[in-house]
Amino acid sequence: MTDTIKNIIFDLGGVLLKIDAQQTIRSFRNLGMPDLIKPGGWGYNHQVFLDMEAGKLTENEFRTGIRELLPQPTNDQAIDKAWCAMILEYFPERIDLVRKLAIEHQVYLFSNTNSIHVRHFHQLFEDAFAHSLSDLFVKDYYSNEMGIRKPAVESFEYVLNDARLNAQETLFVDDSNENVESAKKTGMSTIWLTPDSDLLSFF
Repeated sequence: MTDTIKNIIFDLGGVLLKIDAQQTIRSFRNLGMPDLIKPGGWGYNHQVFLDMEAGKLTENEFRTGIRELLPQPTNDQAIDKAWCAMILEYFPERIDLVRKLAIEHQVYLFSNTNSIHVRHFHQLFEDAFAHSLSDLFVKDYYSNEMGIRKPAVESFEYVLNDARLNAQETLFVDDSNENVESAKKTGMSTIWLTPDSDLLSFF
């Protein structure tokens, strides 16, 4: 990492937090919903999930939308459990890295997510580390609160403008190449974290 980088924006799922989309796919399949993920393995196959992550739906509207995709009546708890099944545990060594980087850099979080997941992964972090996830960052940004999702270039511009960051002094880290390519269009430096990448080695 060059000396010109003053700010670092991390994605959450797949970068700092272990996720397994297959667990949610299986959980919803068990409730009767086929084809949750688009062919190719990236992106939701139903608009209700995208709308939830863009903050266009309340939790109850989301659950109602899910029920319309299911063949039998399903309660809120079962829907939430299936939706959160993908969220596993944090990478402790990567959380330590964020703490160290925050000593000399402004560190931010930017995640495509939704209020149900936010509540779940914040509690998971507090249980594991005994303090708030938000304490790690200058600010944490969530797509559902912003009203726009990655990979829209406007989502990255929103974060840069809101945090008053110079793109040329900012590094973005994400496990989605599509998101990384969009971030590059703002002038940010990027790291595409592939499954076989070692995040610590980049720093």
